[in-house]
Amino acid sequence: MCSGKPGNAVPTVFIENGRTRVTEWRFKKKGDNTGWHRHEYDYVVVPLFDGHLEIDTGTGERTIAPMQNGVPYFREVGVEHDVINGNDFECAFVEVEFLK
Repeated sequence: MCSGKPGNAVPTVFIENGRTRVTEWRFKKKGDNTGWHRHEYDYVVVPLFDGHLEIDTGTGERTIAPMQNGVPYFREVGVEHDVINGNDFECAFVEVEFLK
């Protein structure tokens, strides 16, 4: 992920090599966010919780994105957004970026 404006979610990189980067994003409380960013690579997200995230795409409105523990989703390069914890509890997801 290419960072823009920083957020307060905590990223932990578990794997990074020439082909793949695997990062856990942890949101300690409601309102924690990744910060505004544009994805430089295709990626997969695997939620580690049941709940939802709020997605700010810069249009002035937030989209609610339902998450199911362990159910992945794929996005292509170029996505721009800020991801926000919309839950009343700590949550996290694993992001797998395809660097090649």
